[in-house]
Amino acid sequence: MARTEAAGAPDADTGELRRRVAALLDAHDPATTDRAAFLRARFDAGLAWVHYPVGLGGLDLPRSLQAVVDAELEAAGAPDNDPRRIGIGLGMAAPTILTYGTQEQRRRFLRPLWLGEEVWCQLFSEPGAGSDLAALATRAVRDGDDWIVDGQKVWTSSAHTARWAILIARTDPDVPKHRGITYFVCDMTAPGVEVRPLRQITGEAEFNEVFLSGVRIPDRHRLGEVGDGWKVAQTTLMNERVAIGGGRVPREGGMIGLVAGLWRERPELRTHALHQRLLELWVDAETARLAGERLRQQLAAGAPGPEGSAMKLAFARLNQEISGLEVELLGEDGLLYEDWTMRRPELVDFTGRDAGYRYLRAKGNSIEGGTTEVLLNIVAERVLGLPAEPRTDKDIPWKELAR
Repeated sequence: MARTEAAGAPDADTGELRRRVAALLDAHDPATTDRAAFLRARFDAGLAWVHYPVGLGGLDLPRSLQAVVDAELEAAGAPDNDPRRIGIGLGMAAPTILTYGTQEQRRRFLRPLWLGEEVWCQLFSEPGAGSDLAALATRAVRDGDDWIVDGQKVWTSSAHTARWAILIARTDPDVPKHRGITYFVCDMTAPGVEVRPLRQITGEAEFNEVFLSGVRIPDRHRLGEVGDGWKVAQTTLMNERVAIGGGRVPREGGMIGLVAGLWRERPELRTHALHQRLLELWVDAETARLAGERLRQQLAAGAPGPEGSAMKLAFARLNQEISGLEVELLGEDGLLYEDWTMRRPELVDFTGRDAGYRYLRAKGNSIEGGTTEVLLNIVAERVLGLPAEPRTDKDIPWKELAR
Protein backbone atom coordinates (compact mmCIF):
# COMPACT_ATOMS: atom_id res chain seq x y z
CA MET A 1 0.00 0.00 0.00
CA ALA A 2 1.25 3.47 -0.83
CA ARG A 3 2.54 5.57 2.06
CA THR A 4 2.16 9.27 2.73
CA GLU A 5 4.46 11.81 4.28
CA ALA A 6 2.84 11.22 7.69
CA ALA A 7 5.56 8.83 8.94
CA GLY A 8 4.30 5.83 6.99
CA ALA A 9 0.58 6.35 7.50
CA PRO A 10 -1.68 4.57 5.00
CA ASP A 11 -3.35 6.83 2.44
CA ALA A 12 -6.81 5.58 3.44
CA ASP A 13 -6.34 6.57 7.07
CA THR A 14 -4.96 9.98 6.12
CA GLY A 15 -7.86 10.66 3.78
CA GLU A 16 -10.41 9.59 6.37
CA LEU A 17 -8.80 11.84 8.98
CA ARG A 18 -8.94 14.82 6.63
CA ARG A 19 -12.62 14.12 6.01
CA ARG A 20 -13.24 14.02 9.75
CA VAL A 21 -11.38 17.29 10.25
CA ALA A 22 -13.38 18.90 7.43
CA ALA A 23 -16.64 17.70 9.01
CA LEU A 24 -15.58 19.13 12.37
CA LEU A 25 -14.76 22.50 10.81
CA ASP A 26 -18.03 22.57 8.87
CA ALA A 27 -20.08 21.90 11.99
CA HIS A 28 -18.00 24.12 14.30
CA ASP A 29 -16.51 27.07 12.43
CA PRO A 30 -13.54 28.27 14.54
CA ALA A 31 -14.34 31.86 13.63
CA THR A 32 -17.78 31.71 15.27
CA THR A 33 -17.58 28.80 17.73
CA ASP A 34 -16.70 29.30 21.38
CA ARG A 35 -13.21 27.95 22.11
CA ALA A 36 -14.34 25.52 24.80
CA ALA A 37 -17.18 24.23 22.62
CA PHE A 38 -14.80 23.66 19.71
CA LEU A 39 -12.35 21.71 21.86
CA ARG A 40 -15.14 19.54 23.26
CA ALA A 41 -16.37 18.80 19.74
CA ARG A 42 -12.82 17.96 18.63
CA PHE A 43 -12.36 15.54 21.52
CA ASP A 44 -15.69 13.85 20.88
CA ALA A 45 -14.80 13.49 17.19
CA GLY A 46 -11.70 11.46 18.13
CA LEU A 47 -9.31 14.16 16.92
CA ALA A 48 -7.74 15.09 20.27
CA TRP A 49 -5.06 12.35 20.24
CA VAL A 50 -5.83 9.95 17.42
CA HIS A 51 -3.78 7.07 18.87
CA TYR A 52 -6.04 6.90 21.95
CA PRO A 53 -9.08 4.58 22.00
CA VAL A 54 -12.41 5.47 20.46
CA GLY A 55 -14.51 7.28 23.05
CA LEU A 56 -11.47 8.71 24.82
CA GLY A 57 -10.59 11.38 22.28
CA GLY A 58 -9.00 9.05 19.77
CA LEU A 59 -9.59 6.68 16.88
CA ASP A 60 -7.15 3.82 17.60
CA LEU A 61 -4.91 5.04 14.76
CA PRO A 62 -1.11 5.34 14.61
CA ARG A 63 0.31 8.19 16.71
CA SER A 64 2.11 9.59 13.64
CA LEU A 65 -1.25 10.59 12.12
CA GLN A 66 -1.76 13.25 14.79
CA ALA A 67 0.45 15.53 12.68
CA VAL A 68 -2.16 15.38 9.89
CA VAL A 69 -4.93 16.55 12.22
CA ASP A 70 -2.83 19.28 13.84
CA ALA A 71 -1.71 20.71 10.49
CA GLU A 72 -5.26 20.82 9.09
CA LEU A 73 -6.66 22.51 12.20
CA GLU A 74 -3.82 25.00 12.46
CA ALA A 75 -4.31 25.98 8.81
CA ALA A 76 -8.00 26.59 9.57
CA GLY A 77 -7.19 28.85 12.53
CA ALA A 78 -8.71 26.45 15.05
CA PRO A 79 -7.85 26.93 18.75
CA ASP A 80 -5.60 24.45 20.55
CA ASN A 81 -5.85 23.27 24.15
CA ASP A 82 -2.93 25.43 25.34
CA PRO A 83 -0.62 22.42 25.69
CA ARG A 84 2.14 24.30 27.50
CA ARG A 85 -0.21 25.18 30.37
CA ILE A 86 -1.31 21.57 30.80
CA GLY A 87 1.95 19.88 29.85
CA ILE A 88 2.19 17.71 32.97
CA GLY A 89 -1.28 16.34 32.36
CA LEU A 90 -0.71 15.71 28.66
CA GLY A 91 2.86 14.45 28.84
CA MET A 92 2.86 12.49 32.10
CA ALA A 93 -0.55 11.84 33.65
CA ALA A 94 -2.48 10.96 30.49
CA PRO A 95 -0.19 8.19 29.14
CA THR A 96 0.01 6.67 32.63
CA ILE A 97 -3.77 6.71 33.08
CA LEU A 98 -4.20 5.24 29.60
CA THR A 99 -1.74 2.42 30.34
CA TYR A 100 -2.73 1.52 33.90
CA GLY A 101 -6.10 3.15 34.55
CA THR A 102 -9.42 1.38 34.70
CA GLN A 103 -12.10 2.27 32.18
CA GLU A 104 -13.81 4.32 34.87
CA GLN A 105 -10.59 6.25 35.57
CA ARG A 106 -9.96 6.86 31.88
CA ARG A 107 -13.46 8.20 31.34
CA ARG A 108 -13.30 10.40 34.44
CA PHE A 109 -9.89 11.99 33.94
CA LEU A 110 -8.79 12.05 30.29
CA ARG A 111 -11.46 14.32 28.78
CA PRO A 112 -11.17 17.27 31.24
CA LEU A 113 -7.39 16.79 31.24
CA TRP A 114 -7.10 17.20 27.47
CA LEU A 115 -9.61 20.06 27.41
CA GLY A 116 -7.52 21.92 30.00
CA GLU A 117 -10.44 22.07 32.42
CA GLU A 118 -8.33 20.33 35.08
CA VAL A 119 -4.63 21.05 35.55
CA TRP A 120 -2.34 18.30 36.84
CA CYS A 121 0.89 18.25 38.85
CA GLN A 122 3.37 15.54 39.84
CA LEU A 123 4.01 14.54 43.48
CA PHE A 124 7.15 12.41 43.12
CA SER A 125 10.30 14.13 44.45
CA GLU A 126 10.93 14.40 48.18
CA PRO A 127 13.42 16.49 50.20
CA GLY A 128 14.79 13.42 52.00
CA ALA A 129 15.24 11.20 48.95
CA GLY A 130 17.31 13.43 46.69
CA SER A 131 17.87 11.86 43.29
CA ASP A 132 16.98 8.41 44.61
CA LEU A 133 13.25 8.52 43.96
CA ALA A 134 12.76 4.93 45.13
CA ALA A 135 13.89 5.98 48.63
CA LEU A 136 10.74 8.09 49.09
CA ALA A 137 9.24 8.15 52.59
CA THR A 138 5.70 9.48 52.06
CA ARG A 139 3.44 6.79 53.58
CA ALA A 140 0.03 5.56 52.47
CA VAL A 141 -1.80 3.32 54.95
CA ARG A 142 -4.97 1.41 54.02
CA ASP A 143 -8.11 2.36 55.94
CA GLY A 144 -11.12 0.52 54.57
CA ASP A 145 -11.83 1.79 51.07
CA ASP A 146 -9.39 4.69 51.49
CA TRP A 147 -5.69 5.27 51.89
CA ILE A 148 -4.40 7.81 54.42
CA VAL A 149 -1.32 9.64 53.12
CA ASP A 150 1.27 11.54 55.15
CA GLY A 151 4.50 13.05 53.85
CA GLN A 152 6.15 15.88 51.97
CA LYS A 153 6.86 16.44 48.27
CA VAL A 154 9.04 19.09 46.67
CA TRP A 155 9.86 20.79 43.32
CA THR A 156 6.22 20.44 42.32
CA SER A 157 5.49 22.55 39.24
CA SER A 158 1.92 23.87 38.93
CA ALA A 159 0.82 22.59 42.36
CA HIS A 160 -0.64 26.05 43.06
CA THR A 161 -2.98 25.76 40.06
CA ALA A 162 -3.52 21.99 39.91
CA ARG A 163 -6.78 20.17 40.51
CA TRP A 164 -5.22 16.69 40.46
CA ALA A 165 -1.81 15.16 41.10
CA ILE A 166 -0.08 11.91 40.22
CA LEU A 167 1.42 10.63 43.48
CA ILE A 168 3.66 7.76 44.55
CA ALA A 169 3.77 6.72 48.20
CA ARG A 170 5.22 3.89 50.27
CA THR A 171 2.63 1.28 51.19
CA ASP A 172 4.97 -1.47 52.47
CA PRO A 173 8.15 -0.54 54.38
CA ASP A 174 9.07 -4.20 54.95
CA VAL A 175 10.19 -4.89 51.37
CA PRO A 176 13.05 -3.41 49.31
CA LYS A 177 12.52 0.20 48.30
CA HIS A 178 11.45 -0.37 44.69
CA ARG A 179 8.78 -2.93 45.61
CA GLY A 180 6.81 -1.23 48.37
CA ILE A 181 5.48 1.75 46.39
CA THR A 182 1.95 2.36 45.11
CA TYR A 183 0.72 4.94 42.59
CA PHE A 184 -2.30 7.18 43.22
CA VAL A 185 -4.29 10.07 41.82
CA CYS A 186 -4.52 12.73 44.53
CA ASP A 187 -7.17 15.44 44.78
CA MET A 188 -5.23 18.68 45.37
CA THR A 189 -8.32 20.25 46.98
CA ALA A 190 -8.67 17.49 49.59
CA PRO A 191 -8.32 18.32 53.30
CA GLY A 192 -4.73 17.95 54.47
CA VAL A 193 -3.08 19.11 51.21
CA GLU A 194 -0.99 22.24 51.76
CA VAL A 195 0.94 23.96 48.95
CA ARG A 196 3.76 26.37 49.77
CA PRO A 197 5.72 28.39 47.20
CA LEU A 198 9.45 27.86 46.64
CA ARG A 199 11.20 31.05 45.58
CA GLN A 200 13.70 30.32 42.83
CA ILE A 201 16.85 32.01 41.57
CA THR A 202 14.69 33.84 39.02
CA GLY A 203 12.67 35.46 41.81
CA GLU A 204 9.57 33.51 40.82
CA ALA A 205 7.80 30.67 42.58
CA GLU A 206 6.76 28.37 39.78
CA PHE A 207 7.78 25.39 41.96
CA ASN A 208 6.21 24.39 45.25
CA GLU A 209 6.58 22.12 48.23
CA VAL A 210 3.50 20.12 49.12
CA PHE A 211 2.66 18.81 52.60
CA LEU A 212 0.27 15.86 52.93
CA SER A 213 -1.25 15.45 56.39
CA GLY A 214 -3.81 12.70 56.80
CA VAL A 215 -4.98 13.07 53.19
CA ARG A 216 -7.63 10.51 52.28
CA ILE A 217 -7.40 8.99 48.81
CA PRO A 218 -10.10 6.49 47.79
CA ASP A 219 -8.79 3.16 46.55
CA ARG A 220 -10.63 3.74 43.28
CA HIS A 221 -8.01 6.44 42.60
CA ARG A 222 -5.16 3.94 42.74
CA LEU A 223 -3.37 3.30 39.40
CA GLY A 224 -2.02 -0.23 39.01
CA GLU A 225 -1.73 -2.88 41.69
CA VAL A 226 -0.69 -2.25 45.27
CA GLY A 227 3.10 -2.38 45.41
CA ASP A 228 3.51 -1.88 41.63
CA GLY A 229 3.98 1.89 41.88
CA TRP A 230 7.58 1.84 40.71
CA LYS A 231 6.61 0.06 37.50
CA VAL A 232 3.74 2.48 36.92
CA ALA A 233 6.01 5.45 37.66
CA GLN A 234 8.45 4.35 34.95
CA THR A 235 5.74 5.00 32.37
CA THR A 236 5.35 8.52 33.77
CA LEU A 237 9.09 9.21 33.92
CA MET A 238 9.86 7.95 30.42
CA ASN A 239 7.05 10.06 28.98
CA GLU A 240 8.13 13.06 31.08
CA ARG A 241 11.65 13.01 29.62
CA VAL A 242 10.31 12.80 26.09
CA ALA A 243 7.92 15.67 26.86
CA ILE A 244 10.76 17.85 28.19
CA GLY A 245 13.52 17.01 25.74
CA GLY A 246 11.77 15.68 22.67
CA GLY A 247 9.26 18.38 21.79
CA ARG A 248 8.83 19.25 18.13
CA VAL A 249 10.56 22.50 17.12
CA PRO A 250 11.21 24.00 13.67
CA ARG A 251 14.71 24.36 12.28
CA GLU A 252 16.49 27.13 14.20
CA GLY A 253 13.61 27.19 16.66
CA GLY A 254 13.66 27.58 20.41
CA MET A 255 16.66 29.02 22.24
CA ILE A 256 19.12 28.76 19.34
CA GLY A 257 16.77 30.80 17.16
CA LEU A 258 16.77 33.64 19.68
CA VAL A 259 20.56 33.79 19.80
CA ALA A 260 20.97 33.44 16.04
CA GLY A 261 18.51 36.29 15.55
CA LEU A 262 20.43 38.43 18.02
CA TRP A 263 23.67 37.70 16.13
CA ARG A 264 22.15 38.86 12.84
CA GLU A 265 20.54 41.99 14.30
CA ARG A 266 23.51 43.22 16.36
CA PRO A 267 26.71 43.03 14.28
CA GLU A 268 28.56 45.16 16.85
CA LEU A 269 28.39 42.22 19.28
CA ARG A 270 30.29 39.83 17.06
CA THR A 271 33.74 38.38 17.69
CA HIS A 272 35.45 35.45 16.03
CA ALA A 273 35.40 33.38 19.23
CA LEU A 274 31.68 33.96 19.82
CA HIS A 275 30.96 33.20 16.17
CA GLN A 276 32.71 29.84 16.53
CA ARG A 277 30.71 28.99 19.64
CA LEU A 278 27.45 29.98 17.96
CA LEU A 279 28.19 27.74 14.98
CA GLU A 280 29.00 24.79 17.23
CA LEU A 281 25.83 25.23 19.28
CA TRP A 282 23.73 25.70 16.15
CA VAL A 283 24.99 22.34 14.84
CA ASP A 284 24.35 20.71 18.24
CA ALA A 285 20.83 22.14 18.35
CA GLU A 286 20.07 20.90 14.84
CA THR A 287 21.45 17.45 15.71
CA ALA A 288 19.21 17.34 18.79
CA ARG A 289 16.21 18.47 16.73
CA LEU A 290 16.71 15.68 14.18
CA ALA A 291 17.30 13.13 16.94
CA GLY A 292 14.01 14.27 18.47
CA GLU A 293 12.23 13.64 15.16
CA ARG A 294 13.63 10.11 15.11
CA LEU A 295 12.61 9.57 18.72
CA ARG A 296 9.03 10.60 17.93
CA GLN A 297 8.97 8.14 15.03
CA GLN A 298 10.08 5.38 17.41
CA LEU A 299 7.47 6.53 19.90
CA ALA A 300 4.79 6.17 17.23
CA ALA A 301 5.59 2.46 17.15
CA GLY A 302 5.42 1.91 20.91
CA ALA A 303 6.09 3.23 24.40
CA PRO A 304 9.07 5.53 25.02
CA GLY A 305 12.28 3.89 26.15
CA PRO A 306 15.51 5.09 27.77
CA GLU A 307 16.40 7.10 24.66
CA GLY A 308 14.18 9.85 26.03
CA SER A 309 16.68 10.27 28.87
CA ALA A 310 19.39 11.07 26.33
CA MET A 311 17.17 13.70 24.71
CA LYS A 312 16.47 15.30 28.06
CA LEU A 313 20.22 15.38 28.80
CA ALA A 314 20.90 17.12 25.48
CA PHE A 315 18.05 19.59 26.08
CA ALA A 316 19.45 20.64 29.47
CA ARG A 317 23.01 21.08 28.24
CA LEU A 318 21.98 23.03 25.16
CA ASN A 319 19.65 25.35 27.04
CA GLN A 320 22.37 26.21 29.54
CA GLU A 321 25.14 26.70 26.99
CA ILE A 322 22.98 28.70 24.57
CA SER A 323 21.60 30.97 27.29
CA GLY A 324 25.16 31.53 28.53
CA LEU A 325 26.27 32.52 25.03
CA GLU A 326 23.35 34.94 24.78
CA VAL A 327 24.40 36.68 28.00
CA GLU A 328 28.00 36.94 26.74
CA LEU A 329 26.86 38.37 23.43
CA LEU A 330 24.89 41.10 25.16
CA GLY A 331 27.76 42.06 27.46
CA GLU A 332 26.59 44.41 30.22
CA ASP A 333 23.03 44.32 28.91
CA GLY A 334 23.04 40.56 29.46
CA LEU A 335 23.21 41.18 33.20
CA LEU A 336 19.91 43.09 33.24
CA TYR A 337 16.90 41.34 34.73
CA GLU A 338 13.44 42.78 34.35
CA ASP A 339 11.62 41.76 37.52
CA TRP A 340 12.75 40.29 40.84
CA THR A 341 9.30 40.36 42.45
CA MET A 342 7.96 36.95 43.36
CA ARG A 343 5.35 35.86 40.86
CA ARG A 344 3.39 32.62 40.67
CA PRO A 345 3.35 31.80 36.94
CA GLU A 346 1.24 29.01 35.52
CA LEU A 347 3.97 27.94 33.11
CA VAL A 348 7.61 28.51 32.19
CA ASP A 349 8.11 30.95 29.32
CA PHE A 350 11.68 30.87 27.99
CA THR A 351 11.11 32.82 24.79
CA GLY A 352 8.95 35.64 26.12
CA ARG A 353 11.46 36.85 28.71
CA ASP A 354 14.85 38.56 28.73
CA ALA A 355 18.28 36.93 28.49
CA GLY A 356 18.91 37.18 32.21
CA TYR A 357 15.80 35.16 32.99
CA ARG A 358 16.68 32.49 30.44
CA TYR A 359 20.19 32.13 31.80
CA LEU A 360 18.99 31.71 35.39
CA ARG A 361 15.99 29.48 34.64
CA ALA A 362 18.03 27.11 32.46
CA LYS A 363 19.97 26.00 35.54
CA GLY A 364 16.89 24.08 36.65
CA ASN A 365 16.93 21.97 33.48
CA SER A 366 19.64 19.79 35.04
CA ILE A 367 17.26 18.77 37.84
CA GLU A 368 13.67 18.70 36.57
CA GLY A 369 12.58 15.50 34.87
CA GLY A 370 15.47 13.56 36.42
CA THR A 371 18.88 14.88 37.42
CA THR A 372 21.72 14.82 34.93
CA GLU A 373 23.61 12.29 37.05
CA VAL A 374 20.70 9.84 37.15
CA LEU A 375 20.03 10.18 33.44
CA LEU A 376 23.71 9.57 32.63
CA ASN A 377 23.44 6.27 34.50
CA ILE A 378 20.29 5.35 32.57
CA VAL A 379 21.92 6.08 29.21
CA ALA A 380 25.11 4.24 30.20
CA GLU A 381 23.32 1.11 31.40
CA ARG A 382 20.18 0.87 29.26
CA VAL A 383 21.29 2.45 25.98
CA LEU A 384 25.03 1.76 25.81
CA GLY A 385 24.91 -1.51 27.76
CA LEU A 386 27.73 -0.56 30.14
CA PRO A 387 28.12 -2.40 33.48
CA ALA A 388 25.68 -1.23 36.13
CA GLU A 389 26.81 0.71 39.16
CA PRO A 390 27.00 -1.39 42.35
CA ARG A 391 23.72 -1.09 44.25
CA THR A 392 24.15 -2.49 47.73
CA ASP A 393 20.71 -1.47 48.99
CA LYS A 394 18.37 -2.91 46.39
CA ASP A 395 17.61 -6.11 48.33
CA ILE A 396 17.38 -4.53 51.80
CA PRO A 397 13.94 -3.73 53.28
CA TRP A 398 13.26 -0.01 53.07
CA LYS A 399 12.76 0.35 56.83
CA GLU A 400 16.34 -0.84 57.40
CA LEU A 401 17.97 1.69 55.09
CA ALA A 402 20.02 4.48 56.60
CA ARG A 403 18.31 7.84 56.21
